[in-house]
Amino acid sequence: MLSSQNKKVSLFLIVLGVVFVIMSVRLPEYPLVPVDADAIPIILGCLLIFLSILLFFIKDEPKDSEDSEQSEPFFNADRKMLFLFGGFILLYIVLLEWLGFLITTALFIFTSTFALGYKKHVTNIIVAIAIPIVFYYLFNYVLKISLPKGILPF
Repeated sequence: MLSSQNKKVSLFLIVLGVVFVIMSVRLPEYPLVPVDADAIPIILGCLLIFLSILLFFIKDEPKDSEDSEQSEPFFNADRKMLFLFGGFILLYIVLLEWLGFLITTALFIFTSTFALGYKKHVTNIIVAIAIPIVFYYLFNYVLKISLPKGILPF
């Protein structure tokens, strides 16, 4: 039953999703907010469970015999990119309170897409600025959830 890597990972993610949904349901309710604090985590947990079930039924691609014989170096291109994005995420977390949501998210989106090799810089700048503004408006004015303002006055 658990012969493939996809099945092992998907079962772990299903358990993680179930625990996440259970913990989200246990969040306290707030009577004066239009959307309660548990709405987004419950949706994300259910999405994780659904996608994990899909992963369970996807077949693993067979490895070439040449790939299994050669030992790959630890810091290959994929792992370097993984560590780079881990660093981006840590930097985002550190700068979020200090610089604020708008500036930090715009910088994160721009540097991430730049690191992935996206070459249209004008489009990248427009998207990196527009997305945080839309989310900031939605959270602050529609959902009434405060995001970190940082150095900006609004």
